Amino acid sequence: MRIGLIVLFLFLPLFAEAASAKIKKVLPHYVDKDGRHTLSPSLYERDAYQAEMRRKPELRSGLRFDVQWDGTRKVPMILRVELRGSRSGTATTADIQSPVRGGWFSKWSSAKLSGDAYTEFGELVAWRTSIWAGDQLLAEQRSFLW
Repeated sequence: MRIGLIVLFLFLPLFAEAASAKIKKVLPHYVDKDGRHTLSPSLYERDAYQAEMRRKPELRSGLRFDVQWDGTRKVPMILRVELRGSRSGTATTADIQSPVRGGWFSKWSSAKLSGDAYTEFGELVAWRTSIWAGDQLLAEQRSFLW
């Protein structure tokens, strides 16, 4: 009887899990016309290619935000990326949302801004990434200028 109660109390948190999440890292990347953010799997190559796309806007076709996060397994969540930008001296905004599901370990999820939405958005100035469960904010991370 006592062993059964001990086992129950040890595993109870796994079944009565409340909604929670944590954003560990956010990597904004420009994407080229072929949908790539790098030319090879090397981190050095990725950074060099991103620097080239910052210098040459004609190479870009969109923005991709790679977000490393962890969260509860049983609750459906939304990854939301809010963007502030500038186009021809005018302030612009964009909002990207993507459904995500948590797991036992941290995972990477992506959100993309491309096509006409990216063209109308202009240059990225600031971003805010958040994870929501319904109308409840679970986690957020902001850029310095947000």
